[in-house]
Amino acid sequence: MFINIQKPLVIFDLETTGISTTNDRIIEMYLIKLSPDGSEDHKRYLIHPGIPIPEQSSAIHGIYDKDVEGLPGFAAIAKELSKYLDNCDFAGFNSNRFDFPMLVEEFLRHNIDFDIENRKFIDVQRIFHTLEPRNLAAALRFYCQKDLVDAHSAKADTVATFEILKAQVEKYDQLEPNIDFLHNFSGQANLVDLAGRIVKNEKGEIVFNFGKHKGKTVQQVFKQESSYYDWMMKGDFPQQTKNVLTKLRLKEFNKQ
Repeated sequence: MFINIQKPLVIFDLETTGISTTNDRIIEMYLIKLSPDGSEDHKRYLIHPGIPIPEQSSAIHGIYDKDVEGLPGFAAIAKELSKYLDNCDFAGFNSNRFDFPMLVEEFLRHNIDFDIENRKFIDVQRIFHTLEPRNLAAALRFYCQKDLVDAHSAKADTVATFEILKAQVEKYDQLEPNIDFLHNFSGQANLVDLAGRIVKNEKGEIVFNFGKHKGKTVQQVFKQESSYYDWMMKGDFPQQTKNVLTKLRLKEFNKQ
C-alpha cells in the first residue's frame, strides 16, 4: 500500500455545468474507492444536471445536453452515493476548493446533511503546486512520465490524480504516507467551511476570511453586527457555508 489509511480513501473528480457551487450542477462523477486492504472499487456516474449545459462547458469536458437526455438526476443517486461515501476520506485535484464543496452542495440540495467534520481531505493540486507548481497534465508528465489523454473526462482526470498521488508519496521524503499529514499539508486543516469563507486563525479562533470583517472572530461580529448573519443567509453563499454559520450562531446563543 502506497499510503497508510485506516478507513477508505475516495479519489474523485467531477465534471459540471460551470464553476459556481451555488448555481451549477454535477454532470459526471468518477470515483476510485481505496480500502485499507489495498483493494480498489471504481464507479462512474453520468447525471442529468437539471439545467442546460453551457456550450463553453461542453467544449471543455465533451458532454452535451444530448448525452444526458433521459438520464436520472442527482436525486436518484443521492442516498446510494451518500451511503457509499460514508466513513470515507477524500482526495482529488483542486478538490478542496471545488469538487468537494460542489459535491456537498448537491447533497444539501437534496436534504442530505453530508458530514465533513470527521473526514480528511488530500488535495493533490495543492501538494503539486507547493512542491512543483504546474497543472494536471504537467503533473502527470512530471511524476509519471505519461501524457494526459482525454483530459477533462472525469475518468481520465481521476485516474491521473490517483497515479500522481502515489508518485508524490514515493518521490518526496518530506511527505509522510498517512492521511493526517497529507490532509494538513494540502491546506484543508484551517477551513471551517468548504468555501473558505470561515477559517481558523493561528490562535485557533474561528474568523471570517472575506469582506469587511476579514480577520475578525465570528463571535465578535455576531456581538457587534448581528444583522451580518441575516445578510449572509440571504446572500449568494453556498448552503454548506450557511449551515456552518447557523451552527456557530446557535452555539454562541446557547452560551448566553
